[in-house]
Amino acid sequence: MRRWWVAKVKRTWAYARARVSSAEGDELATWLTPAQLALFDRMHVADRRHGLGVLASLRSGGATDPELLVAGLLHDCGKSPRVRLVHRVAWSLGQRYGEWIWRASSHMPTFRYGLDRLRRHADRSAELAAEAGCSSRTVELIRRQENPIDEAGQLLRAADEAN
Repeated sequence: MRRWWVAKVKRTWAYARARVSSAEGDELATWLTPAQLALFDRMHVADRRHGLGVLASLRSGGATDPELLVAGLLHDCGKSPRVRLVHRVAWSLGQRYGEWIWRASSHMPTFRYGLDRLRRHADRSAELAAEAGCSSRTVELIRRQENPIDEAGQLLRAADEAN
């Protein structure tokens, strides 16, 4: 249990200090389409930072498949900038200690929206990626991020969990 808490505190710290430099955005502009870059830019800064971390993990593991790399970068684009740290904390606690936490917190302002976005983020992210012109394979990698069906999906999930 201690390891779970340590990991969550590290994620919270990363969320609070997340930054994306203009140089990182400029580098993405060299290989993303304008629609994909716009989708990335609309993400919460913590989700952009996380996506860049997933991308870096995939690349450091030897991944070069552009569809997988785009999926790694955009897999959380459906969370919405309106999903805040308090929603994410409630979500994690509910995953760990039970859905009663979600039911209790859903009565507070904005929590119903935030928890719903987190619950549905994989499907919503896949829809947004499709609208941004991502390949059907990238869309499916994003949609199946929590239950991968192939090796690329397993790589995405491992990189996601490592970041």
